[in-house]
Amino acid sequence: MSGSGQESTHRTIERVARESYGRLVAYLCSHTRDVASAEDALSNALVAALTTWPQDGVPQNPEAWLLTSARHSFIDLVRHRRVAEAREPTLLLLGEEPRAMTLSPEFPDERLKLLFVCAHPTIDPAMHTPLMLQTVLGLDAARIAHAFLVSPTTMGQRLVRAKMKIRDGGIQFEVPQERELPLRLDAVLEAIYAAFGIGWDEAGVDQRGRDLAEEAIWLARVLLQLMPREAEVRGLLALMLHCESRRPARRGPDGRYVPLSEQDPQQWSLPLIEEAERHLAEASSRGCTGRFQLEAAIQSVHAERARSGRTEWVAIMLFYEQLIRISPTLGTRTGYAAAVGEANGPEAGRAALDGIDLDAVSGYQPYWAVRAHLLQRLGKTSEAVDAFDRAIGLAEDPAVRQFLLQRRG
Repeated sequence: MSGSGQESTHRTIERVARESYGRLVAYLCSHTRDVASAEDALSNALVAALTTWPQDGVPQNPEAWLLTSARHSFIDLVRHRRVAEAREPTLLLLGEEPRAMTLSPEFPDERLKLLFVCAHPTIDPAMHTPLMLQTVLGLDAARIAHAFLVSPTTMGQRLVRAKMKIRDGGIQFEVPQERELPLRLDAVLEAIYAAFGIGWDEAGVDQRGRDLAEEAIWLARVLLQLMPREAEVRGLLALMLHCESRRPARRGPDGRYVPLSEQDPQQWSLPLIEEAERHLAEASSRGCTGRFQLEAAIQSVHAERARSGRTEWVAIMLFYEQLIRISPTLGTRTGYAAAVGEANGPEAGRAALDGIDLDAVSGYQPYWAVRAHLLQRLGKTSEAVDAFDRAIGLAEDPAVRQFLLQRRG
């Protein structure tokens, strides 16, 4: 095959891996009950594809090819570990004729099943979200580590330990009984939102981010089908839809970054906003306000600018006050400070920021961006420049860096 043909094949493999990784791992886990080995087997299948496809061509059904290859690889892994006797039921199951392993209409739902498995109460709660992000959505340790403000090495070690606990503890790959689902729901919602957040941050850089954000929305829709009475599921979906509605306005024609306050509301997607409002209204009618409903309400106030032409910052500030009582995260407290700065002036906003521990925000880019903005409004040029420099250094998106450089002056 020519160089251009090999490059095209490699791009195809990357695309299939990106789009199918989570589904394939989840499907393998549903048969093997072994998360770590399922991932190893799929990794071997992807390596085999890199060798075989450039020579033989891309198969008609790439997912099925990878699934079959991974199945054979898993059998080899089990036999190599000399635990065939203990794994005999698994070997028999994986040895079923190919038609039993083909993709079915229920295939995508296996990912939702795996999300709930990763939220098992015997697994360290701090690892629920990272484990879901890697196992179900195929994110590497470096991307997950960046979201959690730790080093890739540290995150990688934590993930390995969590998967070993699943395997050694014999945690079964099965959705909990209906009465147990609410006990694991918060962890699943956190993981879906974390995936959306990572995708949202990366969307301006490459297609991976856009795909991940869309995947998170899709998972929330599937979760809503499973648990239609849960208000927070609707709240999360409303939150993501509100954000997604503004994607076309986040970049100018020349690719420059456009902050929310400067976006043209005419570019926002009205159908997505209307759908978000329907889900938020239904969630509110349940009479049980939660974190995601409050975050969606904040985005709803921003969306109102498309009709009124102004942003009601006092309302946003009040929603943030409620949100801090439920979820006093760095993001929530930074957002609250920004809203206070708009509603009550930059001095009040800075005072709200000063209440956050500096050690906690050393690597948190939004904090420094908000601080730089408030200091600049206060006329504290030297301090503002220092804050801008911190924000610029922590920005991953080149367009965001350029925007901050221009604001820095």
